[in-house]
Amino acid sequence: MPDVTVERRNSPRYAMVLAAEVVELPRGARMLARTSDISRSGCYVDTLNPVPQGSRVRIRFTHHQEEFEAIGSVVYVSQGLGMGIKFSDVSPEEQTRLDRWLEEPPWEF
Repeated sequence: MPDVTVERRNSPRYAMVLAAEVVELPRGARMLARTSDISRSGCYVDTLNPVPQGSRVRIRFTHHQEEFEAIGSVVYVSQGLGMGIKFSDVSPEEQTRLDRWLEEPPWEF
């Protein structure tokens, strides 16, 4: 049986609570939620009704009047709590914006 506690992330996580819009693709089902942590390669979204694992999503969140948008996949689901999303399609401009956010001191999050 595999060890489920093994760290598989390739980027450090940062505690960052932001309002998020998640759209399940291609259905177009839209939900409003919030992030609880973010990295260069993904985020965790708190929501009572996560979409199924493996679903493709478009995620958008705002920080200091700037928006970040990416396409990703739901890599794990905690029923009634939230879901982990791995970014798969991020433009260079969006990645630069996210990197800048993550470089801010934690007291600005």
